[in-house]
Amino acid sequence: MAEGKLILHGVASSTCTGRVLVALLEKGVEDFELKVVNVRKGEGKTPEHKALQPFGLIPVLQDGSLTLFESRAIIRYIANKFEGQGTPIYGSTPVEKALVEQWLEVEGQNFNAACKECLKYAAASPVDQEKLAQAMEKFSKVLDIYEARLSDTQFLAGDFFSLADLSHLTTGWKLFDKYKQGVVCFEGRPHVKAWWAAISSRPAWKRVLEMI
Repeated sequence: MAEGKLILHGVASSTCTGRVLVALLEKGVEDFELKVVNVRKGEGKTPEHKALQPFGLIPVLQDGSLTLFESRAIIRYIANKFEGQGTPIYGSTPVEKALVEQWLEVEGQNFNAACKECLKYAAASPVDQEKLAQAMEKFSKVLDIYEARLSDTQFLAGDFFSLADLSHLTTGWKLFDKYKQGVVCFEGRPHVKAWWAAISSRPAWKRVLEMI
């Protein structure tokens, strides 16, 4: 593949593809193509797609000779490649970068898993209220840790918006806003509520919502 426009394979409604779209827009990258691959329709299992992503998942980013998958790896790449433009989302010192990485790990290993467990029940029809309550109880323990952290800093890695915050937007939006569990999650957690209001009001995220 020749050097030129970035190609992102995925679909905007996917939480992982959405994560990459936000990163691109925060960095001011407009010259990219979103090539729709709908895994729910089996499009991830085609030989053409599996040549790019052997597990048949999305997203995949192509940048010249580079083919990259796993959304958090992709957003790190975007932050580094376009370091000199857009929002500085990866930190500017070794300490800041380390804290961004730490909270990206927290998001991937703790927040994301617990949030998706809640979504499994919140998005069901009919909703199993007992199982949802149990999942929310586990998730609340994660949110309590976030409340403590955000009582000291405006954002997770410090007083600057970063990949660590950005990575929460897609999954968090589904639970907090789409399935209206934010009221429960934010009760007694004013710093989490303020943090979510700040990151979910960013123009780049609003543009991604328009694509969904």
